[in-house]
Amino acid sequence: MTLERLSDGLIHLPRASKRLLALGLDAGLCAITVWLAWCLRLEQWVPLQAIHAWTALGSCLLGLPVFWYFGLYASIFRHSGWNAMLALGKAIAVYGALFAGVVTLISIPGIPRSVGIIQPLLLFVALALSRFAVRLWLGDLYRGLLHKLNAPGVLIYGAGAAGQQLAAGLLKMNDQRLVGFIDDDASLQGRSLDGIRIHTPAALSKVIEQHRVRDVLLAIPSARLSRRKEVLELLRAHPVHVRTLPGLADLVSRGVRPSDIQDLDIEDLLGRDPIAPDDALMQQHLQGRTVLITGAGGSIGSELCRQVLRWQPRTLLLLESSEFALYTIDAELGALAGPSTRVEIVPLQGSVQDAERIDEILATWRPHIIYHAAAYKHVPLVEHNALEGLRNNVWGTLVCARAAATHGVGHFVLVSTDKAVRPTNVMGASKRLAEMVVQALASQRPARCCYSIVRFGNVLDSSGSVVPLFRSQIAQGGPITLTHRDMTRFFMTIPEAAQLVIQAGAMAQGGDVFVLDMGEPIRIHDLACCMVELTGQRVRTGDAATGDIEIRVTGLRPGEKLHEELLIGESAEPTRHPRILQAHESFVPWTELAQALQRLADQLRARDHQAVRSSLMALVEGYQPQGPVVDWVHRAAERP
Repeated sequence: MTLERLSDGLIHLPRASKRLLALGLDAGLCAITVWLAWCLRLEQWVPLQAIHAWTALGSCLLGLPVFWYFGLYASIFRHSGWNAMLALGKAIAVYGALFAGVVTLISIPGIPRSVGIIQPLLLFVALALSRFAVRLWLGDLYRGLLHKLNAPGVLIYGAGAAGQQLAAGLLKMNDQRLVGFIDDDASLQGRSLDGIRIHTPAALSKVIEQHRVRDVLLAIPSARLSRRKEVLELLRAHPVHVRTLPGLADLVSRGVRPSDIQDLDIEDLLGRDPIAPDDALMQQHLQGRTVLITGAGGSIGSELCRQVLRWQPRTLLLLESSEFALYTIDAELGALAGPSTRVEIVPLQGSVQDAERIDEILATWRPHIIYHAAAYKHVPLVEHNALEGLRNNVWGTLVCARAAATHGVGHFVLVSTDKAVRPTNVMGASKRLAEMVVQALASQRPARCCYSIVRFGNVLDSSGSVVPLFRSQIAQGGPITLTHRDMTRFFMTIPEAAQLVIQAGAMAQGGDVFVLDMGEPIRIHDLACCMVELTGQRVRTGDAATGDIEIRVTGLRPGEKLHEELLIGESAEPTRHPRILQAHESFVPWTELAQALQRLADQLRARDHQAVRSSLMALVEGYQPQGPVVDWVHRAAERP
């Protein structure tokens, strides 16, 4: 039996049993102090004899009634204070007078008179210390137990090694009340691990209600994402906050600690298991090379930096216009690489539109590969700053792509977006035009650079995406703002997207348009509901009295589409990687496109928004802008 369980048993004994226990303890102290008084009197340890037992019995017969009379057994030991000590002092004074009167004044043959003085003093010290010890031990423990009993209940989903290590840590914490495990393994269900019962998933509702469970901790770090998604769907129906442990690789070296518990990874809601890349191809493509990443501080650009670093390039060039973003990714990569790294990491401040700066960088380092991730990607912002969006996304791509050919860059990979397909906004149109620039340059002969395009949809948790916005709104108690109830989007995790960009670029032959398999589109309203429910809250319905978080529909923003597409044409062919498809998209030959771009550049300089819009509609297949031009400067200039 552990000390904690013994203490818990003592605390929950009936009052009568506690008094009998206290009487027995005090009787034992009477006997011990009689013997100790004898030893002190004779200045040596004496063996126990019958006379000692009779003296101890007399001490008990005199002392216990006196202690009872003064209320020593009516008080609760774990709450003993100065009043209890005062009552003990009075009781010992009366007891001492009686005991000394019998042993010292009247005298009993065989008992030294001084025992009548020494024993009451020893007994006072022993009783005071026993009360103080009980107060320290059971008092603090009792308060801790009360706090723990009132703490919210916690269930661990997964009774494997990770779950058991997590349970051991939680049992030491007073702010978590572990009530059991949930596990799918039929051989474990109904059994106990260190006194903690293992329940079936079918018993989830009953356990949550009975034990007031507020949190469910997922301790299944080795489970596939598809299995984790199934578990999350099961838990969504219950008012619990679901949290999780990091991946198995993060836990192997040091075990599981309660501090490892974290909020649910949003990729768990996606439920797609990533497919491992072709390591040999990636290593051959990147190791020992010089790699330039534009937009290195953005969501995709920074992840490309992290993943390229893993393959030990010779030099990693980071080009970024934002000083803070460049500082952040440079510091992170330096920490990841460590002091002994052989990779040269070079942070470069600059804009992709600055042709002289790009030429200077490429002439200095002669990179083998360029990943062009720099772009303005926030649809409403680009719609309201249309000309700057076009200039950055189209001419920034043109500057980098032409410089790549001039300076002998082996591979140029454009990171594109599903919004380039039949766009309704300037951002999508600008990205499609950037794709056409790359396609046209790739078609020139002789080919001086291997150009390719990788197109995909939204990435989870990227800057400006709905996921961090929803998370922030939920933390603030709502409302969640949604532009349309039926809006859908393709989603992929940032690491998977970056990995596939590198893989696709390594497979490119020139002029390739790769499309990443994003799975099925996700309804944004469903994503918001799922994020709310997995925090243990409920979406507020039409009745304002029910639910916790309101979802408020605000209406589509300028240029926003209800549904995105990944293909302009009818079909795409598979490649050697099951998540990468190859599309065949039409484009305008370079000679014709160069003239159209010159006309568009003249219109940009003239700041003729209507002409720019007309040119884009003529150039970009399927571009159908919705509503009037909403560029802030254009709207302000039109005011009377």
